[in-house]
Amino acid sequence: MTEYVSLFINPTAGRGRAGRRLNRIRELFDLAGIAIDLHTSRAAGDLEEQVRIAVCSGSRKIVVVGGDGSIYEAVNGIMRADGSASLGIVPTGTGNDFAKACAVPLDWEHATRLLTTRLSANAVLRRIDIGRMNDRYFANGAGIGFDARVTRIAQAYRWPIGDFVYLFAILRCMFDGIPTPDLTIASDKPHWSGPVTLANISNGPWVGGMFHIAPMADNTDGQLDLLIAAPVSRTRLLFLLPKLISGQHMDEHEISHAIVRNLTIHATAPVPSHLDGEVQALACDFEIEILPSALELL
Repeated sequence: MTEYVSLFINPTAGRGRAGRRLNRIRELFDLAGIAIDLHTSRAAGDLEEQVRIAVCSGSRKIVVVGGDGSIYEAVNGIMRADGSASLGIVPTGTGNDFAKACAVPLDWEHATRLLTTRLSANAVLRRIDIGRMNDRYFANGAGIGFDARVTRIAQAYRWPIGDFVYLFAILRCMFDGIPTPDLTIASDKPHWSGPVTLANISNGPWVGGMFHIAPMADNTDGQLDLLIAAPVSRTRLLFLLPKLISGQHMDEHEISHAIVRNLTIHATAPVPSHLDGEVQALACDFEIEILPSALELL
């Protein structure tokens, strides 16, 4: 019996790498005897809506070829439908934070071969947690403050330098000045009230491809890791950067950490935020929660 999957691709992901690899990916699925219903994203938000329609129409196996932005759209498409479809990924993005969190090989061809093997064998599937911020879902993490500004600047660059685009974006943000918005952050008890450099809410350990921001985060444990960075100077941030990359920053005095399942954040003025590296509209109020075991992985 032929296996069928709905395959969604963002051909521009990874500075166009996803599109260039599509023919080989299709060949590998064909060699495994798996038929593909191919969908191509043409604009921001298109992949999400296509996934939502597919799931509502009965698709139960969704495979995404792309990076964290494509996965973000696919997760929102699945969750906005009935949440019943399973998700598989072929990582072809710049950062691939979600792939690393799920132990998916970053070699796209190896990842494709493993995925087709699992599909052919009807392997036992695993479930992961999904986060929700206001009316949007995230697979890997949410950020409010400095990292959201860095993400917005990084997305404006089209240089073929991989993860290093985030380092350039950080230096640009530092040159412009490091804002410290006033936030009130609370869950079952207040965690913070005052200025911050950033608040990161992690479901997975990585952000921006190279920053091991929450080394303890596990997307199967039914909880989120909240990291708050107090205001820092430019000089101090330069000192902290190598530690953020290596995951050795948790004991620094500017860093506060708490395990949460839900929380609220209020800013005294609209602040930037991101979900899985996708910049959101400026806002003052955020309600964030974890949805345990909400998504099945192929």
